[in-house]
Order: sequence, then structure tokens, then C-alpha cells
Amino acid sequence: MLKVLFLGTSGSMPTVARSLPAILIKRDGESVLFDCGEGTQRQMMRCRTGFNLSSVFITHWHADHFLGLPGLIHTMSFQNRGNQLAIYGPRWTGIPNLFSLINPQFEVDFIEVSPGDLIDLGSFFVEVFAVDHGTTSFGYIFKERERPGKFNRERAEQLGLKPGPLYKTLQNGESVSAGGRVISPEQIIGPERPGRKIVYVGDTRPSDRVVQAAKNADLLIHEATLAADLKEYAKTVGHSTASEAAQIAQEAQVLSLVLTHISSRYANTSQLLEEARLIFPNTFVAEDLLELEILYKD
Repeated sequence: MLKVLFLGTSGSMPTVARSLPAILIKRDGESVLFDCGEGTQRQMMRCRTGFNLSSVFITHWHADHFLGLPGLIHTMSFQNRGNQLAIYGPRWTGIPNLFSLINPQFEVDFIEVSPGDLIDLGSFFVEVFAVDHGTTSFGYIFKERERPGKFNRERAEQLGLKPGPLYKTLQNGESVSAGGRVISPEQIIGPERPGRKIVYVGDTRPSDRVVQAAKNADLLIHEATLAADLKEYAKTVGHSTASEAAQIAQEAQVLSLVLTHISSRYANTSQLLEEARLIFPNTFVAEDLLELEILYKD
């Protein structure tokens, strides 16, 4: 099970309908948070996600992307959290001092990351890449490890293997004996298959770095703060338009694009969606509390 939960989808300031940026990825009981805008803890309560996060990844230290952390950590302390919480992000100045005022009752580790860093989280990893926002700002690649290849049952039966424990042995990468001959996993099991890939981009101008990071992703989550008529303004403030995000998705050949970080000027997002779908049809605009399940390609 791999799900993406959009806890906050507004840009810069909240609206009545939208909270500030926060994306929760849930995989088989483990939860990872990307950005933590003000009010994230309440959104988590509304969705009943629980607060058992293993890691938090902050794209950059603009207030709308991290000010939810103090409240979240404070709530975790009230709930007697005992596990360490790792918070990854760009280099910060004075940020840890802010959190020292909370006096959390559990260990909080602030871990500085740089483009190219690979954070190993067991069955998946998170890779860091740079984006263009006028300040040190990152995007993140969430990637599962490769899966075993498909088991060819028909081929196994042709080689004299009947369903049973020997199938499991082959799936574990070990050879077996049957009918006086040795059968190796390569004879039955196909090549490894890629895991699922989600790319999250916080605030950024369009860039080739994002295209390369998002290559063949199952899902690209990209900011779309403004519509095309404000393209020049978007350049001055370091943001993207919906059509620019769609162009990135098209060049990266992703399966799906979800637009987020929507300016408060767009109570109705139909303009953003129409502009993006002219370029990349499989586009959606995120709403708060939207949940998507990411399925395997095969």
C-alpha cells in the first residue's frame, strides 16, 4: 500500500478551503511528511493519520513550509512520544533555537542535507535535488527499492515443479532440485521490476533539474502557484505557472501530475487545470485532504 495524502495545498498563506503545504506519504504502516505548514497537526487529526512519523523533509525555510513543526512536535510530546524524529532540510540558521523553546520530551534530530544525498529508510529511500527558488530549496524523490521479477508458473510446471515450498525457495533467490536437475531462479523468475516513484517539488521555477529528477515517475507533485497570464510575475517571485508544471511533467514522461501550492487568488482552480491539461492531460489540482493510492505499473 502506497498512499499520498495532501494535508495542505495553499501557497504563502492559508485560505478558508486550503491549509499551508504539507504532503504525507504512507507506505505499509510507515508515514513520511514533506513540508509542514502551519496547521498541519490539525489536518492530520482530521484525517486520523496518527502522529507516528518516522521522518520529516522540509524543502526550504520559508515560513509557510515549516511553521507547523513547533505545534506538531509539541503535540507529539503531549502524546508521550518516545521515538526519535528526524527532520531533514537545507542548512538553517537559528531554526533549532526556535524548537528548543518547545522543550520536546523526545529526541529531535535536525539533519542538514545537500543535493545528491540519499537517505536510506529501509524498503525505500529519499533522494535530494536542488530547485530554483531564489533561496536554498530542494525537491525530494521518494523511491521504493526494486521488486523481484514475476514468477513464471507455467515455465515452472514445464520444468517439473509443482506448487509448494520449492516455489518459495526460488522466489528467495535459491536454486532447487527437481527431476534430477538443478533449476535456478533465473529460469523461472523474470528481471527485477522498478518500485514506485513519487517526486515532490515545493517552490520552484521550471528547471531541467526537476525534469531529470522526475523522469518516469509514477506521480509528480509540482507547485502551480499562478496561471499563465501571470507568467512574468511568477518569474520575479520564483514560482511556476500551471502550464509550466505541465511542461515539466510532459518532458519527464511521468504518469500523473498533481498541482499544489495554489495562490489564494484562485478560489476556482478551473483555469489552472485547463491550462495544464492542454499540455499534459493526466493532470489534477490537489484539494486539502485529497488521498491518492499509487499502484504498481505491473
